[in-house]
Amino acid sequence: MRNIMLFCAAGMSTSMLVERMKAAAADQGYEVEIAAHAVSEAAKLGGDADFILLGPQVRFEVDRVKGLFPDKPVEAIDTVMYGTMNGAGVINHVREVLGD
Repeated sequence: MRNIMLFCAAGMSTSMLVERMKAAAADQGYEVEIAAHAVSEAAKLGGDADFILLGPQVRFEVDRVKGLFPDKPVEAIDTVMYGTMNGAGVINHVREVLGD
């Protein structure tokens, strides 16, 4: 099972995307745990993640979070996928990067 963590300004704006990602993963039979948190929690919670995604509004934090977890993929969520709440697109990208 993979663990994907999304971080945004307060952990709330990504909640809808998390639900859509969970639905897409379930449709694909992809076992994954997905949660959203405030970016201020990244240092404390990111160690458990297989993939860390940052909301577009905190994309300026990508380099800092990458520095905390150099062995993990850390990316800002594509703004179009985020804006359209394309959970399937985000899950497909995660799977591609992780080789799943």
